[in-house]
Amino acid sequence: MRGSRILAAALSAGLLVAIPSQTAFAQQAQAPAPAVVVAPAAIMDLRESADFTGKVVAIQRVDIRARVSGFLEKVNFTEGDKVTAGTLLYEVEDGTYRAAVQEIQGSIEAAEAARDLAVLERDRAQRLISSNTVAQATVDTANAQVKKAEADIVRLTGSKQAAELNLSYTRIVAPFDGVLGLTSVDVGALVGPDSGALVTLTRLDPINVEFPVSTAIFLEYRQRALRGEVGRDANVELLLPDGTTYPKKGTINFVSSNVAAGTDTITVRAEFPNPDALLLDGTLVRVTLEATDKQEVLAVPQQAIQRDQQGAFVMVVGDDSKVELRRVDVQRTARGQAVIAKGLKEGERVITDGVGKVRPGIAVDAALATGG
Repeated sequence: MRGSRILAAALSAGLLVAIPSQTAFAQQAQAPAPAVVVAPAAIMDLRESADFTGKVVAIQRVDIRARVSGFLEKVNFTEGDKVTAGTLLYEVEDGTYRAAVQEIQGSIEAAEAARDLAVLERDRAQRLISSNTVAQATVDTANAQVKKAEADIVRLTGSKQAAELNLSYTRIVAPFDGVLGLTSVDVGALVGPDSGALVTLTRLDPINVEFPVSTAIFLEYRQRALRGEVGRDANVELLLPDGTTYPKKGTINFVSSNVAAGTDTITVRAEFPNPDALLLDGTLVRVTLEATDKQEVLAVPQQAIQRDQQGAFVMVVGDDSKVELRRVDVQRTARGQAVIAKGLKEGERVITDGVGKVRPGIAVDAALATGG
């Protein structure tokens, strides 16, 4: 009898353990809703844009060379200096060239004296021929002497100009505003036309950026522009190698008229102001072309877009906090936003974070994204 009571007690205890209490069911039913982050579908200005890899190219870049031979007397700059057009860079020994100018000047003065004498002789002969004192041949000879003297003056004047030009070449100046590189010569060096580049001068402000555009993209843009779907102008922005955006916008000033062989691309060039020399010749940059006209579109953060075999979809949180799977038509993406052509209305909330914790039909605890 006692054993029967013990068995009954054991069975009762087992049933209590095996069958959950009503309190346990209530606790499971009251489990907290998954926490998610949402953002509203919003109308915003998302202009069409395209990215390309570009290269910074100086508008002007020349090697400064010596045009006459001589020993270098002065170097009037510090490497890396910014200089203006006409700045004196080098001075070559000029004694020989000054002497040549003075010598030719003396020859010109002698030729002018000879001409004056020939003129006097000609005039005297012309007066005498009227009285038959001299022969016509004497007058002809006198005229020839005047012309010869005048020709000597013309020749010597040309020689003087050439000598003065050579003298001016002893002062080597900057042909335009720019930044100087490293000098290859120092004071005392013998320089001349065969010495090679003395220093390189590069103009950095303004500066160009060249980038290739595929012919497919170029032709599509041209056709859309002809149809009036997009403007003919574009804002040009740069992303620098350190990840920062260049503060000034550029202007397209050249589009190649031929396609590059082997790459099927067209070279496009944009000009940028560069007063602080942030853009250096040869730097690789990221170029973004953006439409100038405003384009008001419906968009959601790009991370809200999910995809499966049927296409793109978003998880929408309704006013009752329940989740709905919504198919959408994504037209394009720009600046981290997905442009929605169909499937959403302005103000509807889509899940941007925590989508892996939800399924259609369940209630969620939705928090608005920061800045949303």
